[in-house]
Amino acid sequence: MNLNNIRKIIQRGLILEREPMDRHTSFRVGGPARYFIRPATLGELAGLVRYLSGNGLPYFVLGNGSNLLVSDAGYEGTVIDLGKNDGTEFTMLGIDDGSDPESQLKEGEILFDAGAGCLMSAIGSFAKQFSASGFECLSGIPGCIGGACIMNAGAYGGEMKDIIHSVKAVTPEGRIVSLPRQELRFGYRSSSLMEQGYIVARAELLLKRDDPGEIQKRMEDYAARRKEKQPLEYPSAGSTFKRPEGAFAGKLIEEAGLRGYAIGGAQVSEKHCGFLINRGGATAADIYRLIRFVQEQVEKSAGIRLEPEVRMLGRFEG
Repeated sequence: MNLNNIRKIIQRGLILEREPMDRHTSFRVGGPARYFIRPATLGELAGLVRYLSGNGLPYFVLGNGSNLLVSDAGYEGTVIDLGKNDGTEFTMLGIDDGSDPESQLKEGEILFDAGAGCLMSAIGSFAKQFSASGFECLSGIPGCIGGACIMNAGAYGGEMKDIIHSVKAVTPEGRIVSLPRQELRFGYRSSSLMEQGYIVARAELLLKRDDPGEIQKRMEDYAARRKEKQPLEYPSAGSTFKRPEGAFAGKLIEEAGLRGYAIGGAQVSEKHCGFLINRGGATAADIYRLIRFVQEQVEKSAGIRLEPEVRMLGRFEG
């Protein structure tokens, strides 16, 4: 890659070489990325993708790093970081209080705009200030809104598809497109955005007005449930496996006798078997081997092959 050409595109953003990825993932493991670039604007993002794609250069888009396992050897491509650019703001676009007959919103609806790097927790807090409901169950997801849109993230019965109004995205060719919700073909932890390799740059969220006290109660309830059942005190990537049809990954792992099972510094959480944690000193290889071991044992005991929800970047043995 010609860095001079990249610097012509990334004039306000950040360009780093050999950036350790353990600084940018919730597992706190991972070797260096050959190039680590943080575009400062949508134009810089589109231009960078256009350059990389046009020259056949590999890249990976990073949000909060909360659903990612990077190999110990790192990644010999470009990591595009959307987690801390100037698109992280979250603003209210409109609200219908019934006084405007020409409003395209229904009464009580509130439309918000979020940059890809907005943390889910920050959006939940901000929406609460406007007495906007619909995001409470999602606000504890440890990630950014851009990635949440792409994978249709969900928790406690709610999913992104329930509140997305539209997205602004960058195609693999570097074009900027706007897509309404009905074109996003949401499925369980999937969307057309994922299938087509689009990068979400901004998202419009459609929420509804509600009593602020009730919103606060729901947020506190979800937070308490997470604290009680999830190993939040350890580095992890959240739920490691997708929920298999008709079953629960954590229950299958427990029934396979793997609660607390460890390989090196990686362990099946004793608090919630659906979480694999870095209990201290784990390598990416430890976590990867544990993922594969869990898959094998659950398949032996239940006949179900668990599919990782965690994305893997770089080279892993096997």
